[in-house]
Amino acid sequence: MRSVTYSMGVSLDGYIVGPGGDFDWTGPDEEVFRFVTEEERGVGVHLLGRRLYETMLYWETAGQDPSLDASMLAWAALWTSLPKVVFSTTLSEVRGNARLASGGLAEEIERWRAAPGEGDIAIGGATLAVEAAECGLIDEYRARVYPVLVGGGTPFFPRRERRVNLELVENRAFGSGVVYLRYRVVR
Repeated sequence: MRSVTYSMGVSLDGYIVGPGGDFDWTGPDEEVFRFVTEEERGVGVHLLGRRLYETMLYWETAGQDPSLDASMLAWAALWTSLPKVVFSTTLSEVRGNARLASGGLAEEIERWRAAPGEGDIAIGGATLAVEAAECGLIDEYRARVYPVLVGGGTPFFPRRERRVNLELVENRAFGSGVVYLRYRVVR
């Protein structure tokens, strides 16, 4: 069965976006960028909230930019080929290899789990991740922890009074000071 994963860059104090909506501190160096690209190769579909979808729209045409290096062109090719489902109440259409969700998050996840194929079901965006976590749908949390304290903003983890036990299955430290932590939900 396909795993549902939530993978994002996060500040050491637990935020994916700072108080002013900034996330410039998550710009990966070459080593982290290669790692994220390899991680994305294991994804079969990406479920996105509207804000993350709009942020990632750049990559839909980035492959046409001759100034990009080989690693960024590889990422663009990977991203554009990856099926995406966008959850939004304000968008009426989406571009690229994406479609608007036709039902709720739980139904969409069950549809992808039942469908033939391989690859993880990746959750993108904090709001969507909160909903998935509240429904107990996340199988793995994958955090790339950046060495910065931003003091507030959008938290990586949902702020609910619900205990979730986790098992560390992988960790890695990068030369830039970023630390990757991969936890599986203990069921």
